[in-house]
Amino acid sequence: MAPNLLSLNSAWHTIDPERSLDLLHSDRKTGLTQQQVDERLQEFGTNELEEVSGRSSWEILIDQFKNVMLLLLIGVALVSGVLDLLDLVQGVGKPGDIPFKDTIAILAIVFLNGALGYFQESRAEKALAALKQLSSPRVRILRDGKVHEIDSEQLVPGDVMMVEAGVQLAADGRLIETSNLQIRESALTGEAQAVNKQADLHLPEETSLGDRLNLVYQGTEVVQGRGTVVVTGTGMRTELGKIATMLQAVETEPTPLQQRMDQLSQALVTGALILVGVVVIGGLIAARSFAPLRELLQVSLSMAVAVVPEGLPAVITVTLAIGTQRMVRRNALIRKLPAVETLGSVTTICSDKTGTLTQNKMVVQSFHTASFSPSVTGEGYVPEGKFLIQGQVADPIEYPEVRSLLLACTLCNDSLLQAENGKWTILGDPTEGALLVVAAKAGLEQDQWNSKLPRVSEIPFTSERKRMSVIVQDAANLLQSETGFLATPYLMFTKGSPELVLERCQKIQYGDRVQGLTDEQRSQVLERNNQLAARGLRVLGFAYKPLDTVPPEGSDSAENDLIWLGLVDMLDAPRLEVRDAVARCRTAGIRPVMITGDHQLTAQAIAENLGISKPGDEVLIGRDLEKMDLPELERHVDRVSIYARVAPEHKLRIVQALQRKGKIVAMTGDGVNDAPALKQADIGIAMGITGTDVSKEASDMVLLDDNFATIVAATEEGRVVYTNIRRFIKYILGSNIGEVLTIAASPLLLPIGGVPLSPLQILWMNLVTDGLPALALAVEPAESNVMNRPPNHPDENIFSRGLGAYMIRIGIVLAVLTITLMVGSYQYTTQHFGNGLDADRWKTMVFTTLCIAQMGHAIAIRSNSKLTIELDPRTNPYVWGAVIITTILQLLLIYVAPLRSFFGTHYLTLNELGVCIGFSALMFVWIEMEKLFVRWFVNRR
Repeated sequence: MAPNLLSLNSAWHTIDPERSLDLLHSDRKTGLTQQQVDERLQEFGTNELEEVSGRSSWEILIDQFKNVMLLLLIGVALVSGVLDLLDLVQGVGKPGDIPFKDTIAILAIVFLNGALGYFQESRAEKALAALKQLSSPRVRILRDGKVHEIDSEQLVPGDVMMVEAGVQLAADGRLIETSNLQIRESALTGEAQAVNKQADLHLPEETSLGDRLNLVYQGTEVVQGRGTVVVTGTGMRTELGKIATMLQAVETEPTPLQQRMDQLSQALVTGALILVGVVVIGGLIAARSFAPLRELLQVSLSMAVAVVPEGLPAVITVTLAIGTQRMVRRNALIRKLPAVETLGSVTTICSDKTGTLTQNKMVVQSFHTASFSPSVTGEGYVPEGKFLIQGQVADPIEYPEVRSLLLACTLCNDSLLQAENGKWTILGDPTEGALLVVAAKAGLEQDQWNSKLPRVSEIPFTSERKRMSVIVQDAANLLQSETGFLATPYLMFTKGSPELVLERCQKIQYGDRVQGLTDEQRSQVLERNNQLAARGLRVLGFAYKPLDTVPPEGSDSAENDLIWLGLVDMLDAPRLEVRDAVARCRTAGIRPVMITGDHQLTAQAIAENLGISKPGDEVLIGRDLEKMDLPELERHVDRVSIYARVAPEHKLRIVQALQRKGKIVAMTGDGVNDAPALKQADIGIAMGITGTDVSKEASDMVLLDDNFATIVAATEEGRVVYTNIRRFIKYILGSNIGEVLTIAASPLLLPIGGVPLSPLQILWMNLVTDGLPALALAVEPAESNVMNRPPNHPDENIFSRGLGAYMIRIGIVLAVLTITLMVGSYQYTTQHFGNGLDADRWKTMVFTTLCIAQMGHAIAIRSNSKLTIELDPRTNPYVWGAVIITTILQLLLIYVAPLRSFFGTHYLTLNELGVCIGFSALMFVWIEMEKLFVRWFVNRR
């Protein structure tokens, strides 16, 4: 008989092992029968994570051509092809013309833009694949009373599974037997230390995932001991399965840049269609016949091509790629290109505490013995620092109480302090490492004292005892001569929870003497411990005991009648650069938020130290967050800057609440459980050093140094990228508006002149004379105030903050200059031709003037306020290089015969070229005069 779904949703940590077996109709001695296994495989399926199918490659490719700008270009290409076909049939084409060249060129641009979008979107998410790798391929189970080794996919609820050191768990389960079992659950919970598991515990229903000591989870690893487990969840019913479900349920929202580009596309296409309609209908009405329809269609085609910035997608992609390279140099690896710009819009950064805001290195702050409370200076694991007693530098070795306590730090320790390539590291527990470092600062070297006082026995730390003891041999009575300890063959040193160590003490070390521990002294120690804990410090208590013999292994009574040495407090110190980074966030209008699984008091101490919060600010802890629905959480998120005792799964709800309040959220994470929140966030940030593969695959960005300051640096780069994108959009679209107005004016102002620009020439301008300088503008360095202004509003229109007005103004100025030249040159060239000079060379003058005017525009647009002569050309030499190269290419189109024939240009005399350059230079002069006007008149008001 198979278990029902209700029993599979039981709170297994609240149920004893026998009841769990009963609910699952299993037996600890025989396991399941083969018939039960077959039934359960039929009901629950195999033990695999199921993947929801997304868009196929074909669907992604088709979606690229649903873009309204590309649809407009496709329409233009088809109309142009029909007109060329009619010319071919009627035999009215010009000699030497290549038929369908405009159609082929336009369709090539459409295909390239579609391919660019396809390759960006077709990168499959690999987070689920990384999740699948967390399951062990083979597993030992008990079925029909016999032990079998099977593929993990064949596990079913109720199977009795044997686990031992080195095994990766293949399913979720309830422990029914354990022997010194320790499991590393960091992949799931983010906690680095292995968890001691116990089968016989009954836990409250609200116990958090990481504290369910009687359960095991798929994807975690056995590091010590062995155990027997009854499987309670397989496949998508495991904790990993829940994460996979959440990952696949998170819908990817368009980034702010993608939304703005959609707005831009719709605005441009709408404007183009309106303009085409006005020109065609107006022309037909003015002519009162359909005779000029063909010419009007040619004008409309040129206008439509002019409106669409064909090179813009490529320029944006290259700009984002350049941004990723700059970010890598600042230790931020961008996995998804649009994330570069999204960083510039971030309003809230939600950061883990350990390792990101802090150094992930415990550092001893001070000692507290019977007579002294010395503080200690120094950073990280470097064994260099000073001891201060009552504000004065002192040698701790001269104070017996302090020396004894430091010696206990060295001997009662299982970690190693070592130097590798000039860098000090800890091999073992960071807390014990901090004790070794502070002892080394006093000159007590671990190797030296371990050889003088060899360890002969130990009583290991357990989660129940919350203390550990080591017994060392002092055959030469070294400790009596150097520290005043009693002369005995052996000495036991104990460290652990201050309350639990203190209750085992009857005496206290006072100077070089030992005296009885009074109730008043006991109260003082406990009060001091509470004060330190309230400041967010981790506190350990130390004691010792002289021994005549080595106690039996595992003897708990040996730890009675201890002599109290003192307290040692330590802190995972904040990274030095983070305080400044938090201040920069504040200045830039970005709110930093701390999310940690650590204690509330510790979180508050670090957050206040770094400036993330102020005393008295609201703190939300995990169990309170658990009780809130999303609307209630939304009411708190604007006020809360610290979330403590938070499980990784809570992060998803915090992100969703912030996003529903209109925030652009960056969220950090390193564990498997963080993956849904990372994917939901506008910018998911994984840890490069401590992060799991699953978290990295779900993220948009990876911190190569796990440092909060790197997030702020990447945000700055994101703002620079967005500023540069706006700059070259102003440049490209301002020029395009000038082209459109010039083309639209030609049939109105010129009697029989035809269209001044062909679609192919317009494509040249949009791709080359617009594209190359735009790429150069993409590497413009950051402005000095880039982090002194609020983030870009997520709903900000692409044309906001004067960009739309600038484009229209510059477009009109460029059109006026070009139309003036067009009218004059038309009258001149139609009267002066022959001797190799074509009457239509006025069109080439218009083409050349528009192209070279854009070069002056590119030089002037580098700054909105500074004149070009005030800018150092060395800060962006690429602009000058692009201007020179583009100008040379434009001249080649005029003076190289094959190119002249292909692009339909005409030979110009030097005087005519000089006129074009003169009119083009007026564009540069106008923009520089605008800057002076703003400086002298507008800013003085």
